[in-house]
Amino acid sequence: MASPLTKPLAAGRTALIVVDLMPRIVEQDMGPYKGADVVARASRLVTAFRPAGGTVVLVRVDRPGVAEQPPGSGFVPEMQPQPGDIAVVKHTIGAFYGTDLADRLRKRGVDTVVMAGIATTMGVESTARAASDHGFEVIFASDAMSGMTADEHQHALTVVLPRFGEVVTTDEVLERLR
Repeated sequence: MASPLTKPLAAGRTALIVVDLMPRIVEQDMGPYKGADVVARASRLVTAFRPAGGTVVLVRVDRPGVAEQPPGSGFVPEMQPQPGDIAVVKHTIGAFYGTDLADRLRKRGVDTVVMAGIATTMGVESTARAASDHGFEVIFASDAMSGMTADEHQHALTVVLPRFGEVVTTDEVLERLR
């Protein structure tokens, strides 16, 4: 039996959740990875998940109580929802609260989620904590996410996120998906 750190991912039971890859967020100066690098790695994951039969969940945030959202509030071009994807518009930090995401994932038979996006200690972590609370296994694509600072990101990867799931690289996720 494969160890939990090396077991293959069953694409049909796995969802990739990409958090807040919106122009107004991706363009911010952060660390350790620039927004464009996070988008490129998340795009590799999305491109692999769709044909493998995995569920792609694209999450963006709308500011509550605002008549018009600020410029750059849609998805970046590489993350435009495609047929079969789940698009979530959240109004809080995490993608589960106030949405039907957990039910939609369960209806598809998903039991594992792979996390990517910005920011590691905000939308990604909040969504991952809720995913764990809902009983999903959680995997973090460590280089397909970035924090507001490199130190914040590193602390999350080494101290906080391992308490909720596995922390691996994009390449490791792709290898396990095959």
